[in-house]
Amino acid sequence: MEMRDREGNGNSVELREVTKRHGPTVAVDRLSLTIRKGEFFSLLGPSGSGKTTTLRLLAGFEQPDSGEIIIEGRHMEGVPPNRRPVNLVFQNYALFPHMTVAKNVAFGLEMKGLAEAAIGPRVVEALEMVRLAAKQERLPAQLSGGEQQRVALARALVNRPAVLLLDEPLGALDKQLRLEMEVELKALQERVGITFVCVTHDQEEALTMSDRLAVLQHGKLLQIGTPEEIYRAPASAFVANFIGVSNGLSGRVEGIVGQHATVAVEGIGVIHAPAVAGLVAGAPVLVTIRPERLHLARGPEPDGFQNQVSVRVAKTIYAGNETQYLLTLPNDQTWKVRIPNADGAAKRFQAGESAYLKWRTAEAVLLPE
Repeated sequence: MEMRDREGNGNSVELREVTKRHGPTVAVDRLSLTIRKGEFFSLLGPSGSGKTTTLRLLAGFEQPDSGEIIIEGRHMEGVPPNRRPVNLVFQNYALFPHMTVAKNVAFGLEMKGLAEAAIGPRVVEALEMVRLAAKQERLPAQLSGGEQQRVALARALVNRPAVLLLDEPLGALDKQLRLEMEVELKALQERVGITFVCVTHDQEEALTMSDRLAVLQHGKLLQIGTPEEIYRAPASAFVANFIGVSNGLSGRVEGIVGQHATVAVEGIGVIHAPAVAGLVAGAPVLVTIRPERLHLARGPEPDGFQNQVSVRVAKTIYAGNETQYLLTLPNDQTWKVRIPNADGAAKRFQAGESAYLKWRTAEAVLLPE
């Protein structure tokens, strides 16, 4: 398959103020976003967030009530699915059980009336891309779940689409195989160099595979960015809690000096956090901190940490490479902390033990309440 230039060649997909209703429900609400050529882009959100409807709109299975969809520079209004430069890979793969791997991959080309002499080389090429050339005479039932998924990918790639649409592509796999396929799917996308648009509700999957991702809720775009940008600087409490685990404290801004804010939290005291644009004294805010950014100590010494709270260990969970703690704060909130097990000799905290929870100013994120 022809490798495509990933640099400097514009956008692959544009949605401009796209709205889609299903009866009284607004499934997609004035959604605008741009997907660059050659990137792995994920639409992430809970059930009912509008991500699958967005994928179906791109595929042409549904039409928007308003707004514009542009793919590869072409407006898609009135363009049927078979005329769009896209291919969709379903969660259940939709393979023909009575056909060999090669026949499954060739099916779409045969339906298009391509000459038989041209079909064979393209099928081999597609199967080589997904590393299944040696199994082209097998039936789907003779393949593992991961291999069946790769056949479905080959069947889509053989059509040489500009954009590959993936609907929960790893949802039918068990956890271990899913983790392996996350890496393989991203590697495949980088090899072929075409745009992948993936729908998923799995946060870890989106973080692992995506160049950028969009978080949706109730059909609205909440945030778009790289996995690191969204994880480290969530735009809302929903994003902070949907992307990974986040601890939170509600309070009011006590003061702002430059890039530093102090927040008064009832039952805890004063918390130090980085200031964000638009903050004013007295404003209600949520202080969020990721579990892996927190530190646990037996003594009250500052040790360079600007924030410190006395806590009681409620539960200790050994998880191999880390120990997870559930901690009870003075205001009776429960927080989660993850401490790497880098030092096998380090004494772990036990349930019922008192401790000091510490973090630096820069390790917190302030969000408007």
